[in-house]
Amino acid sequence: MAVEKLSDSERKNWLAALDGWAMASDRDAIERTFKFADFSEAWGFMNRVALLAETHDHHPEWSNVYNTVEIALTTHDADGLSMRDVEMAKAINAL
Repeated sequence: MAVEKLSDSERKNWLAALDGWAMASDRDAIERTFKFADFSEAWGFMNRVALLAETHDHHPEWSNVYNTVEIALTTHDADGLSMRDVEMAKAINAL
């Protein structure tokens, strides 16, 4: 089953509903930065996101420096933002 890219109106509506996420400035993706008390807390969060990613079969692009985790979500199969990204962002926010 093909994954469809979100339309401009769908993108605006969903982005408004995703607390803390913003459109990336350089590509069709959403991104968010998470700050934690220390490296261990950031690493624990990344472990929980990794388990979600496996469950959703949708893996984020991310980086970690000390207490900061930056996550970007895009759907390569759709060549941009899709409902898979929205669902993953919602699941991450629920952590």
